[in-house]
Amino acid sequence: MSDSAPGYALSDEHNDFRAMVADFAAAEIAPYAEQWDREHTFPLDAVKKMGAIGLFGLHAPEEYGGAGDFTSLCVAIEEIGRVDQSLGITLEAGVGLGINPIASFGTPAQKEEWLPNLIAGRALAGFGLTEPEAGSDAGATRTRADLVDGEWVVNGAKQFITNSGTDITSVVTVTARTGVREDGKPEISSLLLPTDSEGLTVEPPYRKLGWHASDTHPLTFTHVRVPEANLLGERGKGFAQFLAILDDGRVAIAALALGCIRACRDLAAAYALERTTFGVPIGRKQGVAFQIADLDVMAHTADLLVYSAAALRDRGGSPAEFRRAAAIAKLYCTEAAVTATRTATQVFGGYGFMEEYPVARFYRDAKVLEIGEGTSEVQRMVIARGLGLPVE
Repeated sequence: MSDSAPGYALSDEHNDFRAMVADFAAAEIAPYAEQWDREHTFPLDAVKKMGAIGLFGLHAPEEYGGAGDFTSLCVAIEEIGRVDQSLGITLEAGVGLGINPIASFGTPAQKEEWLPNLIAGRALAGFGLTEPEAGSDAGATRTRADLVDGEWVVNGAKQFITNSGTDITSVVTVTARTGVREDGKPEISSLLLPTDSEGLTVEPPYRKLGWHASDTHPLTFTHVRVPEANLLGERGKGFAQFLAILDDGRVAIAALALGCIRACRDLAAAYALERTTFGVPIGRKQGVAFQIADLDVMAHTADLLVYSAAALRDRGGSPAEFRRAAAIAKLYCTEAAVTATRTATQVFGGYGFMEEYPVARFYRDAKVLEIGEGTSEVQRMVIARGLGLPVE
């Protein structure tokens, strides 16, 4: 399937980088993605190879081994996601939720300790925000961190934490109550918890609908003690810090969704040329051809939204402008991805229901795109507020 349809005009450098990542994905991921999904295997060797070619260092500080801009990161996530959504989210979370908080808010000592291995892909980091009763509602956070004799003592639990239990996971950033503000609301701070800390337990992995090759666990903290210096950023600013990095994450998830849409378009178009009924390819039937045309419209629109938002980030647009662009991209692209997987599965007919065909895997993987990094409802709220509507 040709990608000659007009989209957002990327630089020659970005297009060359896209070709490199696409070649890597075709050689190192595509032949094994179905097996990893079927066996629920986290492909550690492939993740290390992604690190070796610099994918985890995209949009990271150069002094610690990083290179590239935010647009490059979105290109990489899209191309990996066209082949395997599980590895796409591994990259997205590894950079956006693992590296980005430390790079954005860490002290020089914290950056020196954690970033080189994370950027090189020799280690992974997770971000623990969500709890059984708390996520977007910071006031509902139950995890506590008490400062005792120069150490933070952490007790609580987090859930749905990506990259939290792999053999190379080295640290998890967690939000926790560290006191009470003057207005009586909980003070939320961020802390760096090394995964080998006594009392930090990585619970068994979830049985998930999709993203079978992605690492996702609940975490529990029982009197976990870390130095006072493991506070990440300013005390009491933990939730604000997370919101600051969330906009980047929304565009990155939109890029992952774009990869899904393009994969569905390409798979459906190829199948429509190969599959015959009544002696002719099904692509000659308007009912099928029009569905694939709709997939191309989705891909084109998603491309424009993702890369215009990424360009806005790279050129330093206003936070409010970028927040709105990120929410629009995330909302449209993720909902379009869910529709695209349903459409592609319909084009494949009965074969689309069989796990041997990639469209079945994309169908399962797509739904969570509408949930992670802020649900569709949250995106609509952000967009409405950007229009001046006092929505709650």
